[in-house]
Amino acid sequence: MSGVRGWTGKWLAVGALLWALPAAAVLRIEITQGVEGAFPIAVVPFAWQGPGAGPPEDVGAIVARDLRLSGRFSLLPAADMPGRPHHADQVAFPAWRAVGVDAVVVGRLKALGPDAYAVQFQLLDVYQRRQLIGYSIPARRGQLRRVAHRIADLIYEKLTGERGAFDTRVAYVSVVRGADGAKVYRLVVADSDGARPRTIVTSRSPLLSPAWSPDGREIAYVSFESGRPQVFVQTLATGARRVVASFPGLNGAPAWSPDGRRLALALSRDGNPEIYVLELASGTLRRLTRDPAIDTEPAWAPDGRWIAFTSDRGGSPQIYRVPADGGRVERLTFEGGYNARAVYAPDGRSIALVHGARGRYRIAVLELASGTLQVLTDGRLDESPSFAPNGRMILYATRGPGGRGVLAAVSADGRVRQRLVLQEGEVREPAWGPFRPRP
Repeated sequence: MSGVRGWTGKWLAVGALLWALPAAAVLRIEITQGVEGAFPIAVVPFAWQGPGAGPPEDVGAIVARDLRLSGRFSLLPAADMPGRPHHADQVAFPAWRAVGVDAVVVGRLKALGPDAYAVQFQLLDVYQRRQLIGYSIPARRGQLRRVAHRIADLIYEKLTGERGAFDTRVAYVSVVRGADGAKVYRLVVADSDGARPRTIVTSRSPLLSPAWSPDGREIAYVSFESGRPQVFVQTLATGARRVVASFPGLNGAPAWSPDGRRLALALSRDGNPEIYVLELASGTLRRLTRDPAIDTEPAWAPDGRWIAFTSDRGGSPQIYRVPADGGRVERLTFEGGYNARAVYAPDGRSIALVHGARGRYRIAVLELASGTLQVLTDGRLDESPSFAPNGRMILYATRGPGGRGVLAAVSADGRVRQRLVLQEGEVREPAWGPFRPRP
């Protein structure tokens, strides 16, 4: 729900509540640009120690794919590997040096009993001939993909010094045509690599603005199923949901407070779109902004002190902020005639936003201390940025070949780029979920 397509018509600009967003299935991720001089690594196919012809999940392949999709690692093809070791004692380090890798991952999946497994892996430094990390992780069959993502996270953190975000989830809105030709809207939750998509809401009316709770247990979103916009909060584990905002006029743009107790909203209940804060437990509503212009798209700072929002009070859409407890409004963006849909980086030092110039709308990052604005993408209609919980990547919506709605991701420094494409339909409104507790 970016204001990109609608600010010229003011009511369309209020959190893009009146858009009909296009739809989803399984996401296919493609790297379009990686880091020059990426870290050379080999992930040897994991050995299977159990009954049957093969393992229930190819854990090694999932680990390798995660690392490759990060854009920061250069993976040695399996055909070029000098061996298939599955334990450090079997690794001939000179042979691996000869093929130009700096690290090798070896591992095995062992069946321990009915629906009981152990995933064992070691990350080895080829030049120092030593183990960097090694774990044995118990799992049930349904947990093996998550274990693979956790292993990729551990490897990523050891080699880069940054926390990995492979064991996270993304939400997005997809739209496909039903058998009768009408649009079907779905709110989908999937693993960060696009696997295991699960539809949590299906509607014949638009679904917009998914927002994860800080603990990852709930998602707030806007639905038009009643014929007008309402804000729902849905619990993922049970599917139970409740309406939290159904005031006269527009109800939209939900943004969770860091403590998960409040939602910032864009409401027109008093006649003009303004920013409000809703206490979820009590239902108490507090108005933060008062201006004849449109105020929309709130985003809560990680420290809970500020709420950034989009407003055209200066004559064009720009990013402002207001203390979360109320107070003086400050303008944050000054470069260009269009800046909207702010989202804070997890460290609170910068915001990603949609920056419009010369008829193109691209994703940019604003460093708050210096005011420096860096444009990261080169599309014509890039929108809805969402940070990974480690701050490394920014997920956003854009247009693919033929104008089809797709998702894309760019690193916060602009060096790594990905495209996420659906097998059918279109997809918009991405939201990257928080870190998940370990199973």
